[in-house]
Amino acid sequence: MGSNVSCVAKERGENLRRPLILTLELDAESSLFFNEQRRLYFPKERNFLEAHLTLFHHLPPQHLEEIQQEITQLCQKQEIMLLQVAEVRMMGRGVAYKLESETLQQLHRHLQELWQPWLTPQDRQKLWAHVTVQNKVAPDKARELHQHLNVTFEPFAATGVGLQLWAYQGGPWQWLSSYPLQKSDL
Repeated sequence: MGSNVSCVAKERGENLRRPLILTLELDAESSLFFNEQRRLYFPKERNFLEAHLTLFHHLPPQHLEEIQQEITQLCQKQEIMLLQVAEVRMMGRGVAYKLESETLQQLHRHLQELWQPWLTPQDRQKLWAHVTVQNKVAPDKARELHQHLNVTFEPFAATGVGLQLWAYQGGPWQWLSSYPLQKSDL
């Protein structure tokens, strides 16, 4: 799967010198919810991405094939995972939903160990699993949204169904490939 993506990118003449980003793909229902929240609350002039849960922000593109192989091997063994959307959090100039899953934390730590020499300081930190629905607004506007969402918020379950690899494009991201997790009894 991974090598096909490399060939496709080369055929298109894509420049894969920009950082790679790894995200957790959520189930369709959760994705719809977070995308709608983002559509409503994210500044329109900055909203060129769908809602996402970033695992790694800056992986080195020169290791693309190795990264793809390791993700493929991991996803062949990793079952889909249950996550708890636990709370609405302030981010200073934005708002995010915090997600919790020990399985996700373990997966992230495993990849950190594999890629330790390549990681930026941000990607070496413990994973703060979240989906941002508002960012880069005035703090007062963020506080207002945080209070508004907290009035009706009740924790709910989401499911991690795969990993997705992207190339950063100076704002928008270029999708490279998806790696489905294995079915389970969730």
